[in-house]
Amino acid sequence: MLWYEKGGSGTRVILLLHGLGATSGVWAGVQRVLNERGIGRWISPDLSGHGRSAVLRQYSVGSFAAQLAGLVQAESELFVIGHSLGAYLGLALASRWFGVDVRGVLAIGPKISWPPADVQAAHELATRPVRWYSNSEEAWNRYRRVSGLEAGIAPADEWLRHGVTQSAEGWRLSQDARTFQVAGAPFDSLVAGAKARLVLARGEHDPMVSTSELQAYSPDAQEITAVGHNAHVENPDEIVRLFGTL
Repeated sequence: MLWYEKGGSGTRVILLLHGLGATSGVWAGVQRVLNERGIGRWISPDLSGHGRSAVLRQYSVGSFAAQLAGLVQAESELFVIGHSLGAYLGLALASRWFGVDVRGVLAIGPKISWPPADVQAAHELATRPVRWYSNSEEAWNRYRRVSGLEAGIAPADEWLRHGVTQSAEGWRLSQDARTFQVAGAPFDSLVAGAKARLVLARGEHDPMVSTSELQAYSPDAQEITAVGHNAHVENPDEIVRLFGTL
């Protein structure tokens, strides 16, 4: 089961796709700006293996995209704003291989360079057993660290929604560690296959990707000043402005 929330009004639909390890809560600010400006309807899912959504037997860009396509197949005016992993999934959906017609993708902070050591480290994380915490504070502190949502970036709980789960064993991160299997997907082929208007962007202080890397795929790649990897959390107004260029 894929959990999602939705809001806004109109025929235009904006699919908001979070990054690896996060949840749909990271779009709280963007959702507010979209609502205030009456730009369209929005749909924010928790990706499989994250938040409230069910786990998959195996994770890949294709398996994520296939599930998401089922959410939006009936939409005729579809756009995507995707962050990090969500940017990859937006590009995959824009290929038309999954039966949906995406008109535009705003891709924020996708990691493009995947040295073998980075891929190996991610795949090792995918094999780690669940780590349980004895109290919620420890679990939430860990979630903030792994998601990059430190208190200075995301002070309110709304950005953290359902990043942590409680059960009889204690507290744990909601993310299924096996989602790290997706690391190392080929960005170049996804960009080449996208049949939609594309805007690439990154935060000025994002350590995951450089502006020059983005410009290799789009000369007009955008740099969002004074923010880091989670630009959509730090400056939602600028994200919606960039979306308007689509």
